[in-house]
Amino acid sequence: MVDKHKIIKDSVLQQKAYDLLELRGVKIEDIADIVFDLQKDYVPGLDKYECIENIQAVIRKREVQNAIITGIEIDMAAEQGVFSPELTDLLMRDEGLYGIDEINVLSIVNVYGSIGLTNFGYVDKLKPGIIGELNDKKGTSCNTFIDDIVGAIAAAAASRIAHAQPAKNLDHSYLD
Repeated sequence: MVDKHKIIKDSVLQQKAYDLLELRGVKIEDIADIVFDLQKDYVPGLDKYECIENIQAVIRKREVQNAIITGIEIDMAAEQGVFSPELTDLLMRDEGLYGIDEINVLSIVNVYGSIGLTNFGYVDKLKPGIIGELNDKKGTSCNTFIDDIVGAIAAAAASRIAHAQPAKNLDHSYLD
């Protein structure tokens, strides 16, 4: 029986999220490439290091960790045939009308407002970089949730960068 009073530390969940991403073949640098492409035209001097810092900040959030762990573990369970044949079929084929994978990641993109949602819609449609690679992997792999998770992390990190820009560009002379 689970002790409801014993809370899992954020650091444990954060490490689990990173471990699962790595297990599924996703590197933070792959996500950083997408973030960079989303923001390079809007943020002078942007580099991959800043993109990685923002990805890490996104993954530090507990609701993001929960979405990553839940989604990836559902993909893995589908590969093992844990679910009913009907649900397993939907997941293994990444059925277009399933939609629960997108609902799961809204908890990631909504942290950064409407720009998070529009960034996610953009990468979900185009499937750049690692997102497309994951989406195109068929057969014994189930990537129904992971491709959207990666897209949502990239969208949220790009949105976080965008939200920081007004503060960086603020002319403080009127405050003097």
